[in-house]
Amino acid sequence: MQALIFDCDGVLVDTERDGHRVAFNHAFAAQGLDHEWPVERYGVLLETAGGKERLRRHFNETAWPVRELERDAFIRDLHRLKTDIFIGLIGSGDMQLRPGVARLVDEAIEAGVQLAICSTSEERSVRTIVEVMLGPERARHLSVFAGDMVAAKKPDPAIYNLASERLGLDPSQCLVVEDSQIGLRAALSAGMHCVITTSAYTANEDFTGAARVLSELGEGDGVQLSLAECQTLLRVGA
Repeated sequence: MQALIFDCDGVLVDTERDGHRVAFNHAFAAQGLDHEWPVERYGVLLETAGGKERLRRHFNETAWPVRELERDAFIRDLHRLKTDIFIGLIGSGDMQLRPGVARLVDEAIEAGVQLAICSTSEERSVRTIVEVMLGPERARHLSVFAGDMVAAKKPDPAIYNLASERLGLDPSQCLVVEDSQIGLRAALSAGMHCVITTSAYTANEDFTGAARVLSELGEGDGVQLSLAECQTLLRVGA
């Protein structure tokens, strides 16, 4: 295995329900908008990849608070505010890495395996999660590829294609850790192997094609995926 690639939201940290959703709702309130995303509504919106895309879908399905010519700027500014709020939530220390993430990253660093993050989220959010949650020592080993770096978001494979190109790697030698069907489809379309660690919103999705489906990466006696097992999965799938 030449590279281990992680999605960010839902894989490193289970951020969607208690991070991004909360930040969106705070942004709505701060702008005086009579909109709120309950847990169930946000689960539906997660079928659409990307925060700006979810906002646009939501207002298309409900009602726009601005005229048509103002919509692009409105979405951009609202999403920027939401990102500021989300970064504050991450910096507060209230959210925790999912079990086994730091362990697997450390195993990869020790073995000299390249590491990357491929996320549909904005680069600023992704880098904040990596720096704060994994710490600067680990962060310097992780290449970050974010949704605003490509024209199309998952399930389009663009972000994973970009990663393999920039890292100079054969996609077949890359193992991706994802948490959603959208991410799985993107990884497989890029020619990569993919392991799923289900998150709060994705446990019941169809993960046909995944090398393995796990509840978490695991720690101690509960380890569900080690670096050695990652290598084995690539050999079996070759």
